[in-house]
Amino acid sequence: MTANATRVPCTVVTGFLGAGKTTLIRNLLENSNGKRLALIVNEFGDVGVDGEILKGCGIDSCPEENIVELANGCICCTVADDFVPALDQILSRTPRVDHILIETSGLALPKPLVQAFQWPTVKSRVTVDGVVAVVDGPALAEGKVASDMDALAAQRAGDESLDHDDPIEEVFEDQVACADLIILSKSDLLDEAAAARARKIVDAHITPAVKVVPSEHGKVDPSILLGLGLAVEDDIENRKSHHDGAGDHEHDDFDTFVIDVPAVTDPEELARRIAAAAEQEDVLRVKGFVEVSGKPMRLLVQAVGPRVNHYYDRAWATGDDRRSRLVVIGLKGLDRPAIETILAG
Repeated sequence: MTANATRVPCTVVTGFLGAGKTTLIRNLLENSNGKRLALIVNEFGDVGVDGEILKGCGIDSCPEENIVELANGCICCTVADDFVPALDQILSRTPRVDHILIETSGLALPKPLVQAFQWPTVKSRVTVDGVVAVVDGPALAEGKVASDMDALAAQRAGDESLDHDDPIEEVFEDQVACADLIILSKSDLLDEAAAARARKIVDAHITPAVKVVPSEHGKVDPSILLGLGLAVEDDIENRKSHHDGAGDHEHDDFDTFVIDVPAVTDPEELARRIAAAAEQEDVLRVKGFVEVSGKPMRLLVQAVGPRVNHYYDRAWATGDDRRSRLVVIGLKGLDRPAIETILAG
């Protein structure tokens, strides 16, 4: 079924922590070809880092007022409370937006979100143009996600002493299973053998109709991602997930908190400390803004495990809170004092 032309198309961009969703979306905003875009960013944590990154772009096709941040938890758990009001806010804009991008948090399941598009008050105004899952190529190549899920399921069924819930794998599989298109990010970091290993894991969880597109630095032609016209909400029951039939899902297997760090003099040293924290503790993701002594620009820091990137994204503005703050996301039981000690040097 194709989307109704009178409804505003929405593209849901999902993906595991640090896969590259924000980078992909920034590229889409910068290459909109005249389309008026809006963006809903679902931040997991207490600091809206992803929204700030995108608001700082200064992109005419998606002005700051068209970017709405949801920082009250996972979008698939707070659809009625957060997503629908955000949608109302965007749809009230003049001139009317042509397309809405929705960046889910790394822990969100896309299926419950897409199902919300079946609600009468939503369905009459918007439609899901497509679901795009961004997967981390280098992480998959390193075997971070199990490829033979049938064998794993059989092993669990035969041994009641095993933990039957692996949230990281289930989130990954549910995101990929719901997708119409897979973006294999950071493909420039993969040689032929590594790319084949990553593809094998992805291919085990998708149908032949779902295409996998390699991407470097989030650069994908918008015509590949936007305008699919799939009306996914009408086909959502055919996209199976681990949580079919379940009421709610919990994120109790993850910890997230914000750490205030002093202004730094050497960004590279901070990057080394972040990498050390990731290696010594169960840290999945670190992101935030940091003040560098003597510099008028704020430092954006993003880390996936021990891989740390940082750059100056813009000058500090009048009224900015210059506190250096880092969002830390990891597996349940993170040793916050130990991480704070490592980051403080």
